[in-house]
Amino acid sequence: MNTKKIHLGVLDQSPVRKGLTAAEAVNETVELAKFTDALGYTRFWVSEHHNTGALAGSTPEVLMAHLAGKTKNIRIGSGGVMMPNHSALKVAENFRMLEALFPGRIDLGMGRAPGTDRHTAALLNPSNQFREQDFIEQLYDLNNFFHDRGDPGTPMAKIRAIPQVQTVPAMWLLSSSGQSGIFAAHFGTGFSFAHFINPNGGPQAVAAYRERFQPSEELHQQQANMAIFVFCSEDEEKIERHKALMDYRFNQFEKGAGIVPIGYDDIKHVTYSAGEQERIWYNRKRVIAGTPGQVKTRLTQLADEYDVDEIIAVTITEHFEDRLQSYKLLAEMFL
Repeated sequence: MNTKKIHLGVLDQSPVRKGLTAAEAVNETVELAKFTDALGYTRFWVSEHHNTGALAGSTPEVLMAHLAGKTKNIRIGSGGVMMPNHSALKVAENFRMLEALFPGRIDLGMGRAPGTDRHTAALLNPSNQFREQDFIEQLYDLNNFFHDRGDPGTPMAKIRAIPQVQTVPAMWLLSSSGQSGIFAAHFGTGFSFAHFINPNGGPQAVAAYRERFQPSEELHQQQANMAIFVFCSEDEEKIERHKALMDYRFNQFEKGAGIVPIGYDDIKHVTYSAGEQERIWYNRKRVIAGTPGQVKTRLTQLADEYDVDEIIAVTITEHFEDRLQSYKLLAEMFL
């Protein structure tokens, strides 16, 4: 029997539920952070999304400062900062400030995608070329900024990220393809695979990261986790409604229709074409929804497949109390 201890984390995107304002959605994120801190979760990450009315989380570094002040033990992080939208110096300064305020509790999770459409990304950073090499250079520069150094003889040697603090945030690279796992191994950072975006290739990506890992000043041993949509309930009807809502959301997103706040009553009579039904079965691999026993079995299997001892749960529900209850049931099973 598997007795491996599984740690739990949260990735929260500040979903805007039907009938709520974006400000109320952000307040629910704050409540959830306090709730999961008390339950013993390891980390709480918030996301960066732009130009979508369904997710209110656009500036993780701002929200993180508030969340860290409202919680006691849980690590607070970005899941992630979308690096093409930012300069490495500004990211270094934001996270040095967070380290100055909350030393040893901050995670800097970084992504290579813009977290939005191309038009919005171009406005966020007009000089963005979407080149892989730019991302690699940003990681290299970040390391230098966090350690107050630059290549001798270059302008970077004279530039310091302010405030200068002794601690460095824990750095993680996030990936839904696996490529960033190679970068994470090279730079000696943590690696998080987004199974909730891509349900294929994750275990192989984590294995490749472990194989190539080179220790860094901050991280001497590999550290990996995986993130997945999770919904746990003791009510079978709620589980079926949740699956139907997630099916619809994925379908709308893939059709380019955008995601708007919806309730089950809005979609309960929707029918799908054969092609859409095929995509639904594929996308259901991105979600684990079930009773406590079903969820525990499947999450334990996934932890084994990925060879990780931490799972990051992403939970979007129609009712906030169901979101809280799902995280509570997970904690009862694993923590």
